[in-house]
Amino acid sequence: MLDIKFVRENPDIVKENIKKKFQDSKLPLVDEAIKLDSDFRAAKTRADNLRAEKNRVSKQIGALMAQGKKEEAEQVKQQVANYSAELAELEKLEPELEEKLKKVMMVIPNIIDPSVPVGKDDSENVEIERFGEPVVPDFEIPYHTDIMETFNGIDLDAARRVAGEGFYYLQGDIARVHSSVIAYARDFMINRGFTYCVPPFMIRSNVVTGVMSFAEMDAMMYKIEGEDLYLIGTSEHSMIGKYIDTIVPEDSLPHCLTSYSPCFRKEKGAHGIEERGVYRIHQFEKQEMIVVCKPEDSKIWFDKLWQNTVDLFRSLDIPVRTLECCSGDLADLKVKSIDVEAWSPRQKKYFEVGSCSNLGDAQARRLKIRVDGKDGKYFAHTLNNTVVAPPRMLIAFLENNLQADGTVLIPKVLQPYMGGTEKLVPVKK
Repeated sequence: MLDIKFVRENPDIVKENIKKKFQDSKLPLVDEAIKLDSDFRAAKTRADNLRAEKNRVSKQIGALMAQGKKEEAEQVKQQVANYSAELAELEKLEPELEEKLKKVMMVIPNIIDPSVPVGKDDSENVEIERFGEPVVPDFEIPYHTDIMETFNGIDLDAARRVAGEGFYYLQGDIARVHSSVIAYARDFMINRGFTYCVPPFMIRSNVVTGVMSFAEMDAMMYKIEGEDLYLIGTSEHSMIGKYIDTIVPEDSLPHCLTSYSPCFRKEKGAHGIEERGVYRIHQFEKQEMIVVCKPEDSKIWFDKLWQNTVDLFRSLDIPVRTLECCSGDLADLKVKSIDVEAWSPRQKKYFEVGSCSNLGDAQARRLKIRVDGKDGKYFAHTLNNTVVAPPRMLIAFLENNLQADGTVLIPKVLQPYMGGTEKLVPVKK
């Protein structure tokens, strides 16, 4: 959420930013916000003046009565009553205007970083760098669920009977790889100085609206019926929410946290054949990283965060690339975002396995996360990034480590988490 003072003083910049995000339908919101802000400030000023005038005039009543000027005192009483009536209306109007203004401001997108390429959608995202050599082996690589089935490692039919489409049972060696990757990612981030957390897996609505846009909320979140609780779509939500309504000492920054959680997502819409299996699902597990820092440090932390994900995937022998998200592909709260994509030898292309985002002070402003600095209080900057998200990560892992005989090699860094196992051997063809 932007500062209304900034919107008021820079309406053209805000409108141009909306155009860069190809959200022209939101252009009228800028003028609407400025008008609501003007009305709110006028109502507040009028109310403050009335209170002062009411207090001043009220003091005259006693003196007039003492002087025997009852008629004049009654006139003053009527004047006070009139002030009180108008004040009551204004005190009712102020919160109404404030709430209307807040709703409009929460829909106006954040100002994107000048370095963000302008583009309409994810088809115009820009490749930045590749890490590792993408290889296409001289043997056919089956679809990822077919690979899993050779290890008796997945049961989609049972999952459909139990929960419907978009769910799965992982079992045996495949389930063990899944858990091992999560454990390895946890330790990887701890070794990089992050504090490990297991957060709440449900959050209240004020946290939901603090960490994401209304459009994202509608497309992603599952609501708990009859309660003010939502299942988290990523642990970033509850990890940033941890700081709601807090004042953080400046000398304690940055706060670097890595968190494990299950994640629950509606995944609305049709996504195509490459997203069947366990690519896009309603439930998965993830290791996440978040940073709360000073504004001047957020650009540095942004580069550190996406590099962590690149380094983790490379340690597992998986080639990756980074992709700069264009303006039209940025969620409304984001200032800048980079996707990390893993190589798929089967598809002969890269696919998304993580996303790193700098949200500036947007989440902090919504959640009232302030920093107590030497020159006063200010809003923190927040960032988040995926460390690893199985089972999507399993697709990249299996495809890149599959051998011609159907075995899957276990990278050295993962072997201690697999009880020393060096490779997986199929149990059926």
